[in-house]
Amino acid sequence: MTLRNIRIVLVRPSHPGNIGAAARAMKTMGLSRLYLVQPRLFPHETTTTFSSNAVEVLEHAVVCQTLEEAISDCVAVFGTSARKRSFQKPLFDVRQAAEKVLNEYTEQEVAIVFGCERCGLENDELLKCHFHVCIPSNPVYESLNLAAAVQVISYELRMAFLNKGLDSRLRGNDGEGRLSTVDELEGLYQQIENTLIQVGFINPKHPRQAMKRVRRMTARAMLDKEDMDLLRGMWTVLEKEIR
Repeated sequence: MTLRNIRIVLVRPSHPGNIGAAARAMKTMGLSRLYLVQPRLFPHETTTTFSSNAVEVLEHAVVCQTLEEAISDCVAVFGTSARKRSFQKPLFDVRQAAEKVLNEYTEQEVAIVFGCERCGLENDELLKCHFHVCIPSNPVYESLNLAAAVQVISYELRMAFLNKGLDSRLRGNDGEGRLSTVDELEGLYQQIENTLIQVGFINPKHPRQAMKRVRRMTARAMLDKEDMDLLRGMWTVLEKEIR
């Protein structure tokens, strides 16, 4: 058992020093997989300086153009944000989230997503995540530096890893029980939306509210491969009948 299945995703980081400090925070806790979505400056000498001796984390960092690209093969995506949103996602504090990752996704791809320094994750970005994670900070002053937030969450993942006992309810990595990836879920969401538009259940000009609830339901259900195959088959039959 390792932490190799966990990736840290920084969305639109603006300061190169924060990228380097985040890499350093990751390495101190045994994490090594860094994904960067549209970094403003990378690579950069300041990034290397702030990383101290974590240069190999930067050397293997994956640069992506979209959040979808960074999380497409993940079965669980945890979006970090101190702000409450008008829509509800399953909400965990950082310790609960770390325990969930280590108990339920031991061998499967998991992403922990952080927004930009100025405003954090946008609503559309948090909607693409399965779970909402918050660091229970001082409510009078909740502003936490990006690299510091990465350090806190990396520490909790490390502690959950060290304290973890094997859970007999863990799902397997291949075949039966493998959880659905983000790509597979997005395909299902598109199929559901198209069908519901065809039958007049949702307004094609304003499909977002209904689809937000669909996303929330599927996040709670934790669909595995067999669930996904069944649902895609059902919706395919419905599409044929409608046509």
